[in-house]
Amino acid sequence: MAIFLDEAQVAELLDMESCIAALEEMWREKAVGEAANLPRRRIPFQGRRFMMMAGGMSRKGYLASKSYGVGKGQDTILYKAGEGLVAFIRSSRLGQTRTGAASGVATKYMARQNASRLGCIGTGHQAETQIVAISKVRKLESILVYGRDPQKRKAFAERMSGLVGLEVRPVESSEQAVKGRDIVVTMTNSAQPVFDGKLLEPGTHVNAAGANTRVNRELDEHAVTRAGTIATDDIEGAKLECGDLDWPADRGLISWEKVVDVSPIVAGLMPGRRSEDEITLFESQGIGLEDVAAAALVYERAVQRGIGTKLPL
Repeated sequence: MAIFLDEAQVAELLDMESCIAALEEMWREKAVGEAANLPRRRIPFQGRRFMMMAGGMSRKGYLASKSYGVGKGQDTILYKAGEGLVAFIRSSRLGQTRTGAASGVATKYMARQNASRLGCIGTGHQAETQIVAISKVRKLESILVYGRDPQKRKAFAERMSGLVGLEVRPVESSEQAVKGRDIVVTMTNSAQPVFDGKLLEPGTHVNAAGANTRVNRELDEHAVTRAGTIATDDIEGAKLECGDLDWPADRGLISWEKVVDVSPIVAGLMPGRRSEDEITLFESQGIGLEDVAAAALVYERAVQRGIGTKLPL
């Protein structure tokens, strides 16, 4: 019997540490061909776009599809090998958590071990889980945040200070959020680069998590070309919708052959960085496989705890 899980139940069942671990397991499966991802598809509908994405983890025996863009929220349908449909999950919270967890995993394997100074550009709800996830994989000593709205960034900084147990300080420019940082996160919907890539310090790790359409860019050509190791959650998907990489690739500034899938890095098959001074970059598009890993975790915990409404299918 399949179950239905609402947003409040997902929030109760899905913590950041466990989501990070679930995504690590997923990428290890992907590195050895035991997991497959279907990149996001965008369907025009009544002046908007309907999005669909999917993935499957053969070793764990789960397959899921997620859709959103028409109506409110996001929905994930989870299947299990030998059982068929097992869960219908409202997934706005799930998507927010797994997006942060993806940057957490990338930071764990690509940032310097002693990285402790985080700069975040973006103050929306997706930026929240970016900071929380990174705080789980590195011992942070200072966090700076920048957003265009002074009141919003002040409120965001206060809220995040409470969530991570460390003062999060709002700053008045993106430059201040980048200079002297070991880790930089961008989580915006900007169509233009949000900082000057020349400002990046040697050894910085960058998580670019906001630009997942070809017309959006958070990073300029300097940030991208200065990066030694460039990884993404799925290369096929990045070629379809990563404006940060498409723009310089189309102009011959970088080659797609330089971009690697993050999965072999997580699996220990290749290094996440080659030196302490190397700038590393993780381009997060948000992929269906991440939803599979997070949804499977939520479903298994729901069954264990007897949570969820049974669906008469």
